[in-house]
Amino acid sequence: MAIISFDPICRECNQTMFSDVAKRPAGLSETQQVTRSAGTFLSQRIWIPKLLYVALPYFYLVSGLCALIATLYVASWTWVLPHYLLFSALCLHMGLLIYRRRLRSDIDIE
Repeated sequence: MAIISFDPICRECNQTMFSDVAKRPAGLSETQQVTRSAGTFLSQRIWIPKLLYVALPYFYLVSGLCALIATLYVASWTWVLPHYLLFSALCLHMGLLIYRRRLRSDIDIE
């Protein structure tokens, strides 16, 4: 139900809506409840041991180099080669990125 009133001084038309929607609590569907709980789970911080944290860029670099070297020995399966090259490029890029970022933050601290 809407009530429309005209204000002659300001020459505006004001419309006021009355509804009973706010009286009822809004229920979430099952999908919205799963999304809400998953959002809080994905936004939590992950704490890993310091040894794994320090070894992470080296793990990326070693796995990227191993995948790059593996492409030399995989000759008969040509469909695997692009996957190996993509994986090696991704690992090398991530390893160098993390290493550079940590090196830069160590220099900024000093």
